[in-house]
Amino acid sequence: MSMSSQKSTAAADAAVRREPRRQRGRDRVAALLQAGAAVFAEKGYEATTMTEVAARAGASIGSLYQFFPSKEALADALLAGYGEQVLAGLQAVEARAARLSVPDLADALIDLLVGLKQERVAALALIEARRDAAAQPLALRDALRAGVTRILALRAPGLPPERALAMAIVVLLQMKAAAALGTEPGLKARTAALAELRRMTRLYLAEGLGQA
Repeated sequence: MSMSSQKSTAAADAAVRREPRRQRGRDRVAALLQAGAAVFAEKGYEATTMTEVAARAGASIGSLYQFFPSKEALADALLAGYGEQVLAGLQAVEARAARLSVPDLADALIDLLVGLKQERVAALALIEARRDAAAQPLALRDALRAGVTRILALRAPGLPPERALAMAIVVLLQMKAAAALGTEPGLKARTAALAELRRMTRLYLAEGLGQA
């Protein structure tokens, strides 16, 4: 599909997609998104069908298409929702960062992605399969780096901006590693490995921020 065709399809989807106005409709959309995330996580983007998503949500296929006129529209909504959840969680950590000890701050950051297990698996499956949607994950990555950089600068005002950004990139890699541990099937040492990663992140932040 050409770039112009993709833009036309996206515009058409946006034009016909119905936004719920009542709580009942919002609840239905939430159920459809939850079902979509589960099926995408289990089967991947290509193997997922809208029929299966509707069945998983206990909804009619017509109801699904009413809110999400294509599989692409459903995938876009899931990626956008995942980004909103991650950034909201990061903002919550930032709001209390000044009151947290360094070990507690490290744990809060590690827990951020770990707590969104199914959503992250679905998002990764969508990102891997849909190279045309690369702008969304790149924007989320940049927003996360900026947010963690702000948190580090808040805890250590004398930290040079370049060092704060470099540390933020490293912390994000540790956050992603923790999330990956939570989704690797059959990992027997999962709990012990996650504990080691937490310890490493605590020590790294304590040394980098010059705080105990």
